[in-house]
Amino acid sequence: MRIGELSKRTGASPRSLRYYEEQGLLTSSRSDTGQRHYSDSEVQRVSLIRQLFDAGMSSRVIASVLPCVETPGDVGVVESAFATMTRERDRIDADIAHLVETRAALDVLIEANSRHQAEMSAAPEAVAQPA
Repeated sequence: MRIGELSKRTGASPRSLRYYEEQGLLTSSRSDTGQRHYSDSEVQRVSLIRQLFDAGMSSRVIASVLPCVETPGDVGVVESAFATMTRERDRIDADIAHLVETRAALDVLIEANSRHQAEMSAAPEAVAQPA
């Protein structure tokens, strides 16, 4: 199938499909005129690639995990993919913890600003600034 058909069947844009191929995540054959042609099995592969991107993985990490799909019976490959996914989850957990800390710091600033606004509202008329 050509790139437009693969795009239609997977929901991935042709640009994304070309990117996946540039990153070594997807393969195609070429016609005499240079058009990309994909096998039916690439539909499932694109679906998996999109799931891995949705899980927050980079193309570099995805490239290291995909051999697990290609050789599912290889224990070493499976263990390596598992370790990679675990490291990615740990990285995401650390990012989440950092975001929670950042949000808490912002909440402190918002509360201080709210108190300041309340104090200003409760204070007698502020001295009018000359126009």
